[in-house]
Amino acid sequence: MERRGAGRTEFLRELRSFLPEAAILSEPEDLKPFECDALSAYTVLPWLAVLPDTIEQVRMVLRLSHEHEVPVVARGAGTGLSGGASPVANGVLLSLAKFNRILEIDPANRIARVQPGVRNLAISEAAAPFGLYYAPDPSSQVACTIGGNVAENSGGVHCLKYGLTVHNVLQVTLLTIEGELLTLGSLGLDGPGYDLLAVANGSEGLLGVIVEVAVKLLPLPETARTLLAAFDSVEAAGEAVAGLIGAGLLPAGLEMMDNLTLRATEAFVHAGYPVEAAAVVLCESDGMAEQVEAEIAKARAVLATHGAAEVRESRDEAERRKFWAGRKAAFPAVGRIAADYYCIDGTIPRRRLAEVLGRIGELSDRYGLAVGNVFHAGDGNLHPLILYDASHPGELERAEALGEEILTLCVEVGGTVTGEHGVGIEKLNPMCIQFGVPELRQFYALKAAFDAKGLLNPGKAVPTLARCAEFGQVHVHGGRLRHPELERF
Repeated sequence: MERRGAGRTEFLRELRSFLPEAAILSEPEDLKPFECDALSAYTVLPWLAVLPDTIEQVRMVLRLSHEHEVPVVARGAGTGLSGGASPVANGVLLSLAKFNRILEIDPANRIARVQPGVRNLAISEAAAPFGLYYAPDPSSQVACTIGGNVAENSGGVHCLKYGLTVHNVLQVTLLTIEGELLTLGSLGLDGPGYDLLAVANGSEGLLGVIVEVAVKLLPLPETARTLLAAFDSVEAAGEAVAGLIGAGLLPAGLEMMDNLTLRATEAFVHAGYPVEAAAVVLCESDGMAEQVEAEIAKARAVLATHGAAEVRESRDEAERRKFWAGRKAAFPAVGRIAADYYCIDGTIPRRRLAEVLGRIGELSDRYGLAVGNVFHAGDGNLHPLILYDASHPGELERAEALGEEILTLCVEVGGTVTGEHGVGIEKLNPMCIQFGVPELRQFYALKAAFDAKGLLNPGKAVPTLARCAEFGQVHVHGGRLRHPELERF
């Protein structure tokens, strides 16, 4: 999309009429920190970056951008892994870093009202004195922000029992590109009208800019205990995961790591993992002491039945936290043993875990690139880490091709191309595999209802029909798209 309307000088002049000079970044050295999110293989300097600190300032930025048809990309902490917050060269990078206040902790109704720049973990820290916490806990929770969590519908190691972001958000307040303030959802049990709150979760900044979020708080569990089970093969570990769910258990957390990942993690965190195992499964139960005791005993039996070579139980809270600290440090741990790694995010039916892990191993051999597997096993959300070296010509492209094959495999077995990282710019081609023309048209119709000019986060999340036709997944009538207007987005 080419920028139409105001030139840089005129646009800057109008920005300065309502933003302080320090909130406007226009020099290359100032824009450098915003050139990418955590998908750092792709970088581009934004045209401008702005850091407003009031809702009215955000509204003015959006209205000005709409008037002059300047694209806008909203950004939180920049921890996203799919390129969803990567800037566009002809647009404004809208940072919400200054929207970092917890507005209210309401213990009586178990609700927290926060600004989008509040860190995920900070919500639980603020709620802890009331015996409450916020359940979704992405591995990056020490840094990622709640606005970004809503945009990507983030999960975490406890999402099997407690749900993703969408299941824990009551209300979202956002501004449209035209500056209209919308409140979606309700602080009560339900709200009137269509479920636009669910639409906002996972919308990747395409529909509006989030300025406030109300989330559910839960009571801190009375007790929690974690089992660490070691297996001699990743396939056996995958079967054990399916067995736990099949036995009627609903663990608070159910995670798996293969040997490559657990060796890297143990060297980094010293969590006490058995590095000789082909794979480990972490299974946690929380709640009332009697309930936890019964669930742990049942889980032990299931894990043993599925061939666990060792089942170890956390002896105290410190060891339980150490088990999880290792799992949450898996990504940076792998970063210590590889020049670069490419993190894929796909979701599959749990019953296909063992099969898919075996096929990922075959793909790894075929491409000549090591793959570390770490994932939310309970809900089938895979996070294969493809190790490569960007300094070697062609390795990044090979890693991307391997990643696309893994995501194609996820769709093939009945899954989806993303679980919590979003589509961003990373998964546009796999989206062409998962969805056909009718679905893509519906996506764009929804987008147009909120943003008719296609200015919010352009080029992200939903591929154009032309791209899919070029990719070989969409048949074009008579060599032309039936709805060429969609190509504006």
